[in-house]
Amino acid sequence: MYPRLVIDLNKLKSNLDEMAAITKRGNCSLMVVTKVLCADVEMAKMIAAHPDVKYVADSRVKNIAKYADIVRGAGKMTTLLRIPMHSEIEDVVKYVDLCFNSELSTIRLLNAEAKKQGKVQNILLMIDLGDLREGIFFKNEDLIYEAVEEILKMENICLYGIGVNLTCYGAIIPKNENLSILVEWAKKIEDKYDIKLQMVSGGNSSSVYLVDKGELPEGINNLRLGESFVLGNDTAYETKLPRTTDDTVILQAQIVELKEKPSLPIGEVGVDAFGQKPYYEDRGIIKRAIIAVGKQDTDLGSMTPVDEKIDILGGSSDHTILDVTKSDKNYQVGDVVEFKLGYGGVLKNATSEYVERVYIG
Repeated sequence: MYPRLVIDLNKLKSNLDEMAAITKRGNCSLMVVTKVLCADVEMAKMIAAHPDVKYVADSRVKNIAKYADIVRGAGKMTTLLRIPMHSEIEDVVKYVDLCFNSELSTIRLLNAEAKKQGKVQNILLMIDLGDLREGIFFKNEDLIYEAVEEILKMENICLYGIGVNLTCYGAIIPKNENLSILVEWAKKIEDKYDIKLQMVSGGNSSSVYLVDKGELPEGINNLRLGESFVLGNDTAYETKLPRTTDDTVILQAQIVELKEKPSLPIGEVGVDAFGQKPYYEDRGIIKRAIIAVGKQDTDLGSMTPVDEKIDILGGSSDHTILDVTKSDKNYQVGDVVEFKLGYGGVLKNATSEYVERVYIG
């Protein structure tokens, strides 16, 4: 059935090997993030079997629940990246070995639930270094110390470490300067409370470039890699990482209509189904192919036709319109068109229940 994602597990494994090599050079443990492929179980099996992966992470408890037994069975730790909601505390304690936190009210609930389940819940306390997403702001020393002191008194909570997120919201690029602040905070906490933090997590795929530049601060001992693993991207500067591939996931969609029509709509132009006023280029009469996948399933701006002579003209909820006029292939109704996907494209297609999956390897 189409549309479908063709997931190449061999290429994903090759990318994962490269991520493992990078984190080793940086003296970091490797946390692999599965959310872009919506915790695909076949991918999770491959990740869990990798000897250099210590943590398997996602932003949603439902995703982690899919593969918790697989990951734990391989001796790895499941990790929840998104700050837990109060409504999901029971499932967090049940399925998650390590979760990221910034709110004492949530940590108190985790402590109480962990006591009920007879567990100790590991947490990573998030510090905000200026990206202004989650975390206690790094200049609020009293709040950080207050949180640490209360956490250390909780019988069913283990302060596993501290971490930071950069780039995802404020687009702040990780540097030696700002990540050094996180290292300084780890040392201050360890010295003040005479403890040893197991993890100082220095960010995601936007931090990877620092390793081979020799600029990752000593003391950062973990990186969380998702997009760099799946697509080979350094997300700080949008460059490709050496020895990686970006065609691990291919979208295949079937042509449902193929006709020659004008390139310009006829009549007064209003707004489309998404409230946007579109722009059209006058290309004369063109061969237009409609494929059965649309904005409900994919991100049109994150799709690149494998056939370089195809142009994406636009789309609606359920359709994508292509200009196939210049293609060397004589497309027919029923033919399949392939697309490489960027991060947004993989994420939306993997989340859609209307997109099937097949595997290579």
